[in-house]
Formats: sequence, structure tokens, C-alpha cells
Amino acid sequence: MNKYVKRYLIDAMSGMAPGLFASLLIGTIIKTLGQQLLRLNGNPVFQILVDAGNFATEAHVVGAAMAVGIGFAMQVPALVLFSLVAVGAAANVTGGDGGPLAVLLIAIIAAEVGRLVSKKTKVDIIVTPAVTILAGALLTVLTARYIGMAASSVGKFVVWTTKLHPFWMGILVSVIIGIALTLPISSAAICAAFGL
Repeated sequence: MNKYVKRYLIDAMSGMAPGLFASLLIGTIIKTLGQQLLRLNGNPVFQILVDAGNFATEAHVVGAAMAVGIGFAMQVPALVLFSLVAVGAAANVTGGDGGPLAVLLIAIIAAEVGRLVSKKTKVDIIVTPAVTILAGALLTVLTARYIGMAASSVGKFVVWTTKLHPFWMGILVSVIIGIALTLPISSAAICAAFGL
């Protein structure tokens, strides 16, 4: 059980973070910097920063970066890793607001399916990417929209209850986030609890 907790909860989620940072977060920083420089100076040369930021923050780029981060952290073979680009892009776009959760779940499964066939045939260059992408595409078509809707509905519920009772919900959300960051459900505590 310990190796699965580490592989799917800790490694995969930890790998997802740099993928998200290297696309959405840094793209937003670059775009904002470009917008501010354009507003202050007006020199069209700064438009390249806005354009670069826009490219990096597109949903399919962010999904691909997260999926590759997940695969890299799981140490999958190279052909599986490269195939996760298509899987992550599809899952994030199809998952909508809950796309990152869809990417996490679908990329893990597609990576494991791809790993099962990797280096098992003489035509690995065809079989491994085809199996990885098809597994990811099938999962995306069947589940990504629903995963995204479920994740989004939780967020909408929190927003609705916060508007309904701002004081009490503010306290509740603060307590839950505080617990998530400090008690034994943090990734460091999970590692320690399972001896990882």
C-alpha cells in the first residue's frame, strides 16, 4: 500500500505542481508584466510578453504541462511521457473549471496503461504512444467532463455558502485550509505516516 500512496498521491501531485508553475503561473506573471509595461510605456515591443503569457496560459498548454509533470514524477518511460502531452491537453480542456483534477486522475491512469505496454514489442515507437493516447482519450471522453463538473460544483457550493453566511463560512474555510496545511494530511505527514 505504501508504494501506491507515494506514487499516486505524493509523487503524481508533486509532479503536477511544477507543470502548473511552468505554464499557468509563470505565463500569468509574464503576461501581467507585459500589460503593465505596455500601459506605462506604450512601446509595442512589450506585446511579445503579453503574447508569450497568453500562449503559456492556454488550457491545452497548461494541461499538457501538468500531465508531463505527473509522468516525470512517476518516472514513466520516455514514449509514455511524451504521449501524456496529448492526454493532459485533452483532459484539461474537457474538464473545464475542474480540469486540473481531471488531468491528475486521467494522466495517472494513462501513464500506467502506457507503462504496461512500453518496451514489450518491436514496434514500441507505435504501440506505446498509441496505447497511452487512446487510453487517455477514452478516459477523457468518458469522465473528464464529469470530474470537472464535480470539482467545479464543490467550489460553487463554497462560494454560495460564503455569500450566504460570510462570517461563519470565512471561519470554516480558514480552519479547513489551516488543518490541511498543518495537520497529518499534508504531504510531509503522509510520507512520515507511511514510512516513505
